Amino acid sequence: MRITSTSCICPVLVCLCFVQRCYGAAHHGSIKVTRNQTKHVEGETEVHHRPKRGWVWNQFFVLEEHMGPDPQYVGKLHSNSDKGDGSVKYILTGEGAGTIFIIDDTTGDIHSTKSLDREQKTHYVLHAQAIDRRTNKPLEPESEFIIKVQDINDNAPKFTDGPYIVTVPEMSEMGTSVLQVTATDADDPTYGNSARVVYSILQGQPYFSVDPKTGVIRTALHNMDREAREHYSVVIQAKDMAGQVGGLSGSTTVNITLTDVNDNPPRFPQKHYQLYVPESAQVGSAVGKIKANDADTGSNADMKYTIINGDGSGVFSISTDKETREGILSLKKPLNYEKKKSYTLNIEGANTHLDFRFSHLGPFKDVTMLKIIVGDVDEPPLFTMPSYVMEVYENAKIGTTVGTVTAQDPDTANSLVRYFIDHNTEEDRYFTIDASTGTIKTAKIFDREETPWYNITVAASEIGKYHVPVGVRILDVNDNPPELAREYDVVVCENAKPGQVIQTITATDKDNSANGARFHFSLDEGLSLNPNFTLRDNEDNTASILTRRRRYSRTTQDIYYLPVLISDGGVPPLSSSSTLTIRVCACERDGRVRTCHAEAFLSSAGLSTGALIAILLCVVILLAIVVLFITLRRSKKEPLIISEEDVRENVVTYDDEGGGEEDTEAFDITALRNPSAAEELKYRRDVRPEVKPVPRHHPSSSLDSIDVQEFIKQRLAEADLDPSVPPYDSLQTYAYEGHRSEAGSISSLDSATTHSDQDYNYLGDWGPEFKKLAELYGEIESERTT
Repeated sequence: MRITSTSCICPVLVCLCFVQRCYGAAHHGSIKVTRNQTKHVEGETEVHHRPKRGWVWNQFFVLEEHMGPDPQYVGKLHSNSDKGDGSVKYILTGEGAGTIFIIDDTTGDIHSTKSLDREQKTHYVLHAQAIDRRTNKPLEPESEFIIKVQDINDNAPKFTDGPYIVTVPEMSEMGTSVLQVTATDADDPTYGNSARVVYSILQGQPYFSVDPKTGVIRTALHNMDREAREHYSVVIQAKDMAGQVGGLSGSTTVNITLTDVNDNPPRFPQKHYQLYVPESAQVGSAVGKIKANDADTGSNADMKYTIINGDGSGVFSISTDKETREGILSLKKPLNYEKKKSYTLNIEGANTHLDFRFSHLGPFKDVTMLKIIVGDVDEPPLFTMPSYVMEVYENAKIGTTVGTVTAQDPDTANSLVRYFIDHNTEEDRYFTIDASTGTIKTAKIFDREETPWYNITVAASEIGKYHVPVGVRILDVNDNPPELAREYDVVVCENAKPGQVIQTITATDKDNSANGARFHFSLDEGLSLNPNFTLRDNEDNTASILTRRRRYSRTTQDIYYLPVLISDGGVPPLSSSSTLTIRVCACERDGRVRTCHAEAFLSSAGLSTGALIAILLCVVILLAIVVLFITLRRSKKEPLIISEEDVRENVVTYDDEGGGEEDTEAFDITALRNPSAAEELKYRRDVRPEVKPVPRHHPSSSLDSIDVQEFIKQRLAEADLDPSVPPYDSLQTYAYEGHRSEAGSISSLDSATTHSDQDYNYLGDWGPEFKKLAELYGEIESERTT
């Protein structure tokens, strides 16, 4: 095959095509080219020949982005079998065949009909075949070839990650790498210089430079100082075609920030400071601030303040505020103007994070002198104690001395101190104070059980005023008798046994533990011995109520009263009497209370009012049914229908009691299966028809084939339309119970009348319906055992 193209074809390919064409022409008449050829010759063995091809393929090239008006010529297909007479037909299949690439089936010329983009698809794989136009048989084997889209410079370089934000430390050496930027070009890097990118810097000189091949940005100056300039904007350009004229370019912005290093030592703005502090300043309070300036930022500007010497190092302390980087001067000891009027401090501020690369710029600390002047203040009186706690007994008389407070004037004048109570609350009205001596006395009678503690504030004044808190504790005396801790609901079961604990009681006392920690319980000795209940002191501030006899009855007495005497262990001892109310209740066998009210017999049997009403209604309904049944029986004289074969005999006229399983004549199904058996007209014996009914006749064929359901529907319609046969209902009652059972009777009427030794305790587990029966048998068993 001969291949031609608009692209460059090397001489070697031309030679190969020429040799192939000559070889194909020399053997065209004698050799048929197929994929695998086998020749059978008489007298010879089978010989396999290697297939020979009439064409040799190479790849075609087509330029991308073709904008011409005519289709772009790609190449030509030619077979050695083509004599130029049009007998050979060329067929093109594969990617884009018929849409993008078309072929002249006579000449084999291939054209591209669309503009192609190499960045979307780099090549197309197609298949070509030459066939005989007359016979449609292949003249050459189908072969595969490639059409490659040839690149042109139609894409500019792009920075996919831009714009960039990057940092570099200040004071870096020249040539320090900052960032490497990379631009990508979608053009073919293997063809020409379309994708060969060169980098250059458009903005940012002379501070930074860029490597034209690698795109690495570096510093271009020595000792770039952040404190002089912190931010830089650098514009980098990437240009293809190796930077030649006509190449496409793209740019990006790199924002570079110089980060701080500790290259600036701290400095105090002044070498001497003066501070005024009044002598009334509180210990631990902040009295002043001082700050050293540092041009650095972040941790490079952190510093620590210390007092290195001075006569006030024991009176004052300094700390560092990490947020503001200020030195906070605080008072360690109280000031006294009368003793010392001024102090001198030497304060040092030093960086905490040092960078030894810049130690030659140091030292990274500074010292200043601070003079503190103590101011004179007329101070208020001072109490001898920061707070006072006093005690007084409850019920003490008005005017009883509680305690005394003392205050002194710290000034040299030592003025007279006056005392008074700040009446801010109602509690302050319970006490009075002597203005000259500070003695506190009671103004009312106290009850510890009502209020056990009082807080008051006493003020001492001279020119200023000073307050001190005073707490007054009310001491207890035994003035409250003990009483039951709560109202007890005591219950005793009807089936209780002697000595059974039915309730545990406890007592409480409003007095504190010193006057009421131990309680004693007893029955009132002034009364006669209680035959029903007794009391046992448990000696742990509780007592138990016990029964003294067996069985209690709600019907005889449902409530008992038990007086209880309670005394405490205070000095003097106090006592009180309380009465317990004990109710008699019906209980389960496990002791759970079932009911505590005296009830009628039916209620005791477990029947409520609703159940009684329901029983009465059932009895009334049963009586009404019996009366109605008797009335209907008397009104009936004889069977209603003469024929016994009527299909309705089971519904209307069958009013006899059944014979049980032996009754086999009650219902005959043949009447339903054979509707013609019921066709005979039936007359009622108890009613004389006023209108003579019309006989009904149906063809036998229809009756034989009619369905039972349809037959019933017809009879129902005839009964509704027949005035002589009104519809009526009958109630059939089957009360026959069959023969006597061989097992005999299970009734207890014939059993022996002697008492059985059976245990009836299981009746209590049968539920609330058998509770009364369980109680009755339980009482009978108790009487037999006793």
